Amino acid sequence: MTKISLFISVIFCSQCIFSQNDTIKRPSSFFPKQKTQVLVVGTFHFDYPNLDVYKTADSNKIDVLIEPKKTELTELVEYIKRFKPTKIAIEAYPNWNATDKLREYNLGGLRSERSEIVQIAMRIANEINIDTLYSIDCEPLTEDLIKFTDSNYLKKLFQDFDFQSDDKFSQMFSELYKYEDELLKNIKLLDYFKYINSEEYHKLGYGSYIIGDFKLSDFRGPDILSIWWYNRNLRIFRKLQEITTSDKDKILVIFGNGHASILRQLIESSPEYKFVEFNSLNSK
Repeated sequence: MTKISLFISVIFCSQCIFSQNDTIKRPSSFFPKQKTQVLVVGTFHFDYPNLDVYKTADSNKIDVLIEPKKTELTELVEYIKRFKPTKIAIEAYPNWNATDKLREYNLGGLRSERSEIVQIAMRIANEINIDTLYSIDCEPLTEDLIKFTDSNYLKKLFQDFDFQSDDKFSQMFSELYKYEDELLKNIKLLDYFKYINSEEYHKLGYGSYIIGDFKLSDFRGPDILSIWWYNRNLRIFRKLQEITTSDKDKILVIFGNGHASILRQLIESSPEYKFVEFNSLNSK
């Protein structure tokens, strides 16, 4: 049999199998079609608190309250509003008292603060008459372990876990982050958010945690990641479940983009939720 004949036979057989299996139910058919919609808006931190490992150089920092970024921010906010959220969840702890701060914002306060919570979440809540902000950030399991277990074990576990690896892929991510900082200065905010909230970017973003120090001796890297970063996002997802009261909810989640890759994975895998692509709002 020639290669061409073999190829045609394989295609024909495949079609026969698919036609015979038309009556097989898709796994998704066992779950409801109506799902709670979630729009995750991964963002950089507008006020540059420099709490992350990668630090933005002062020369690359932008100010969302000064033109042209001020006008670009309005364009971004109007774009996100197309989602028509019924609830807004933010990267804050409950003791931050977000809803009280929202009331202060509604009375004209906090307008000069540059955080994305104020400039995106509170602004949208104010403009579409949402009166509550849900703080769904969480400490990871590591914080509990520090309190209730032998701290010497954790010190040994986290030894040299400092994101200073000379792994070639870590260097590549550093180059990506430098490129992003330059990009943010030179394109509109909305275009930048479309870039960092793409499926490709989110999937690649999680990759930054499974190189470098992830390869420390034995299983220290996987163990650290599972009780620290991945665990934190699992807890955040659990809080998302707790604020979900209806499959008609449309929940806007605003978090640092480092969280978005895991939140995307969890939301897309969940039978409860529909992950709304950021770029899909173009058509709304």
